[in-house]
Amino acid sequence: MDRPLTVLPTALEVQVKARPLPRHVGIIMDGNGRWAELRGQPRLEGHREGSVSVREVTRTARRVGVQALTLYAFSSQNWARPAEEVAGLMDLLREYLESERAEILDNGIRLNAIGEVDKLPRYVREPLERLRADSAHNTGMVLTLALSYGGREELLRAARDLAQAAARGELDPAHLDADDLESRLWTAGLPPVDLIVRTSGEQRISNFLLWQLAYAELCFTDALWPDFRTEEFLRCLSQFQGRERRFGLTSAQVNRDDTPQRAKA
Repeated sequence: MDRPLTVLPTALEVQVKARPLPRHVGIIMDGNGRWAELRGQPRLEGHREGSVSVREVTRTARRVGVQALTLYAFSSQNWARPAEEVAGLMDLLREYLESERAEILDNGIRLNAIGEVDKLPRYVREPLERLRADSAHNTGMVLTLALSYGGREELLRAARDLAQAAARGELDPAHLDADDLESRLWTAGLPPVDLIVRTSGEQRISNFLLWQLAYAELCFTDALWPDFRTEEFLRCLSQFQGRERRFGLTSAQVNRDDTPQRAKA
């Protein structure tokens, strides 16, 4: 893969880096198919161009100081798409893992994956697991790919784990709390999600990080994912920085110096 050229920061990037950033950003990457259709191209070409946005947004997130970036790459429901499209997406995923491997390792990024990863074809699982293992001790940004992922499926799995632990006598159901459930989610160990971005003009969550986005700020943009590059991403970060996050408190409480900070957002 070509190494990135030195990028001179824009005025917006300088501004964004000077203010508090979201620790964890989740992105619903939507609009690849429409991007291709508008150009009279096969849908797979939209997905291919979308992979360029993945690369650029990942670089930008790491450069400005985002701690964790989670990308909704393939949902549990996407398996129902035409077989040809699914096969093409799996091929692109394998290509991505192979082409981005050096840059991920060279920049100290830790690759993570959430979802029913065991459902992925072997030719995708193997390079995915290799890169996860080889980057496991990296201390830079955590890049999480949500693959064969669904928020309801994640919660159901966690609920089953809790029920089994209770049946074994390891947990008292009367004393279960949020931490017990969170520790069984695929995202366990990641910072709380601060910002969710959705591209393509759609304004829905689509079964993404349902538990984790409880107090997340939302940024909806009309840009189709293949057109969503550095400046669009920076604009979403800037929007986040202009929001007042209250976590159920009043504005007056949030702005008081003696108000305890919420430990988990």
